[in-house]
Amino acid sequence: MARQERAIRTRRAILVAAAEVFDEVGYEAATISDVLKKSGMTKGALYFHFTSKEELAQAVLAEQVTSLPRVPERELKLQQSLDEALLLAYLLKQDTGDPIVQGGVRLTVDQGSPRDHLNRRVPMQAWQDHTESLFEQAKVKGEVLPHADVAPLAKLFVGAFTGVQVLSRIMTGRADLAERVADLYRHLMPSIAVPGVLVRLDFSPQRGTQVYEEAVKLRDAEAAATVGITD
Repeated sequence: MARQERAIRTRRAILVAAAEVFDEVGYEAATISDVLKKSGMTKGALYFHFTSKEELAQAVLAEQVTSLPRVPERELKLQQSLDEALLLAYLLKQDTGDPIVQGGVRLTVDQGSPRDHLNRRVPMQAWQDHTESLFEQAKVKGEVLPHADVAPLAKLFVGAFTGVQVLSRIMTGRADLAERVADLYRHLMPSIAVPGVLVRLDFSPQRGTQVYEEAVKLRDAEAAATVGITD
């Protein structure tokens, strides 16, 4: 068991180091040597878990989808969508963020080379499908204007967030990402939310910190409950 736990920790350390390298220099410029230097691991340890840089990058992309802490259920599904966007903005900040999320997003939005064979659609499609599901739930609850078509709206919101975070990374190293995301949703939500819901939405950029704390508390509580069941 101790050996298995050590292997899990080693794999995680390599994955985090790889994500940091991908976020710093991009996939094309990243090297296995960079990952080894940042992780402090041996080449043998890395190749025990990953056979290539491409496999490392694909693992970061896959981990990105599952590493986001779940936002507690909100009464308003449109607020839930907004809170998830603000949470992602918080996790993308260089000083407080999650390296797996940061590296995964950089890998996703970098066009890369046709020769790298990375499947960049997985995290984007998952995010788009999830957003569409939230909008559909919001429509059923009467939060969304009757004429709104949730499928293209989900594509619009995800695409707009992607562009905003790229611009924020270029201009300020994502330091102003929360403000940009709040502004984005503040301008897009009036086109889909009914007036009575719109006035109840909280667009505060600082809300991302609160949402993160709530999400971590929920994740820890669920983990503790799982341990209690298995003991």
